[in-house]
Amino acid sequence: MPPAVGLGCVAVLMGVAVLAVILGRSRASTGLVYGLCLIASVVAGANAFLRVAAEEAWATTLPLALPWLGAHFRIDALSAFFLLVVNLGGAAASLYSMGYGRHESAPQRVMPFFPVFLAGMNLVVMADDAFTFLLTWEFMSLTSWALVMAHHHEPENRRAATIYLLMASFGTLCLLLAFGLLAGPDGGYSFAAIRAGQPAPGVAALVLILVLLGAGSKAGLVPLHVWLPLAHPAAPSPVSALMSGVMTKVAIYGFLRIVLDLLGAPAWWWSLLVITLGGITAALGVLYALMQQDLKRLLAYSTVENVGIIFIGIGLALAFRANAMNWAAALALTAALLHVLNHTIFKSLLFFGAGSVLSATGLRDIEQLGGLIHRMPVTSFTFLVGSAAIAALPPLNGFVSEWLTFQAILLSPEIPQWGLKLAIPAVGGLLALAATLAGACFVRAFGITFLGRPRSPAVGAAHEVDRFSLAAMILLAALCLFAGVLPGLLIDFMRPAVLLLTGDVMPHQLGREWLSIVPIAESRSSYNGLLVFVFIALSTSVTVLGIHRLASHALRRGPAWDCGFPSASPVTQYSASSFAQPIRRVFGALVFRARERVEMPAPGDLRPARLQVRLRDLIWELLYAPVADAIWWAADRLNRLQFLTIRRYLSLVFLALISLLLVVAIWT
Repeated sequence: MPPAVGLGCVAVLMGVAVLAVILGRSRASTGLVYGLCLIASVVAGANAFLRVAAEEAWATTLPLALPWLGAHFRIDALSAFFLLVVNLGGAAASLYSMGYGRHESAPQRVMPFFPVFLAGMNLVVMADDAFTFLLTWEFMSLTSWALVMAHHHEPENRRAATIYLLMASFGTLCLLLAFGLLAGPDGGYSFAAIRAGQPAPGVAALVLILVLLGAGSKAGLVPLHVWLPLAHPAAPSPVSALMSGVMTKVAIYGFLRIVLDLLGAPAWWWSLLVITLGGITAALGVLYALMQQDLKRLLAYSTVENVGIIFIGIGLALAFRANAMNWAAALALTAALLHVLNHTIFKSLLFFGAGSVLSATGLRDIEQLGGLIHRMPVTSFTFLVGSAAIAALPPLNGFVSEWLTFQAILLSPEIPQWGLKLAIPAVGGLLALAATLAGACFVRAFGITFLGRPRSPAVGAAHEVDRFSLAAMILLAALCLFAGVLPGLLIDFMRPAVLLLTGDVMPHQLGREWLSIVPIAESRSSYNGLLVFVFIALSTSVTVLGIHRLASHALRRGPAWDCGFPSASPVTQYSASSFAQPIRRVFGALVFRARERVEMPAPGDLRPARLQVRLRDLIWELLYAPVADAIWWAADRLNRLQFLTIRRYLSLVFLALISLLLVVAIWT
């Protein structure tokens, strides 16, 4: 396959966007546009797979962008892996959209921007100079903002799009400053030139902080995550899957490319900062998810949690690399990259399931759902697979990457710095807490949404979605099982990318007996997803056979026990709020400043009892609200600048010019 096929697929996606504008509301437009996106994503993903498998890099320069710089593009092992992740998510979303798009209320606002959003993410991963990276990064942000604004008639969606645009602009500004520091006064903007230079320790530390702010805001690190739970519910469901499952991974790619590749050898305290942020993000993300009633908002906060898990792995890799423990860094980075791929698979699956529920019922509030397992059996089964995977239950893929992360944490006693010796076990505790709460979160999400009885008339009229949507969900559910049962294949596949960033790799896994995975040595730890799967399948089959074949004569059917109240209302079922109440009472006072108000009428009073729960978003109230108030205050004070005379405007321009010249003189 030609090495330039990646840029060719990007050109095809750009052409598809033009075609979508031309076709407009034509009946054939949905299948044609999304079908072409599917083909382009499959071809680009296959090209990335071949680049990784062949362990070869490809580079080219196009006569675009700045005249003296050009646009540099390169595919090495790291970018090829992330291209595979991007196009896997893009192909699944395109297949799903071939059915979902027929029910889209504003297709002319989605179809033109969908292919260019895919193109933008591909271009970011292939960019090989600072200017091209920032240009395509902003292009990716603007196209995704347009998709969030697709249903702009709803005020909440406009607010979500505004906050997302502000956070995206803030992130781009931070990355712009970071690249400026890396390029230095000589202005070497190509990645090769930046890689060749070694910034001073103080400059490197400032770059790390700027990249954490810039890439972390796009990825969803706490406290930069505020746009994520607003934008994901506002966007159409396939776009939500792309933003959550794919775009956040492009941000992680940007962080890895700059910090582990361009910035040089890390200092040990870098890892302390990254690991701490990752642990806090994982714990707070899942706690916020447990409190949500909107299904898509719940999934958005769950993305925050999984981004935290990935950053824990990256932070561990930084710690081990700073101490020349490259073999341990390879383990930690493999865990992070594997979770990148796993999260793309199961989070896309879950958003597709949420979109199918929304299409069938028109509802996202899980308190109004229930009983969908009888009306949407395929969607229910695939959503259950995704829920088990994201809850890190074996033998599915989410377990493997989290287990590898814990294996890397267990190596922390070999690190000499006491700060890391204390911090890493603490973060390990946060990771264990997050994994446990994630299980509770998705038991709640699946149980309240799909089990029980319908809580509203719309659920009673629901039916299964179209075959394209089902095909996309079945494909991703199968990948969850494949990646969990045979993770050694994926670990070996990632070796070139891990070697590029750490200088070492995990041992070959395919040669192990029974296809086990052994992170370090057989005597220390091992895991066999295939044997676990066979054991679960056989034990379940034997149990079912025993009950239905051998004990059927002892069973009889009868009405469910109704506690003496026949024909009870569906609202008397266990609800999402009641499920989360114990966890809210444990953590709510600290994290959410939760307040409960109970109104209990006296005996004989026929008024209903009422429970009111008030939760506060402390991050928004303490960080973002004061900043917004300060901006409004400053805007009011600076408003008088609009009414100056020409002479005063010229004076301001002159002072600004002198100030910039002084900055340049001091810099050089």
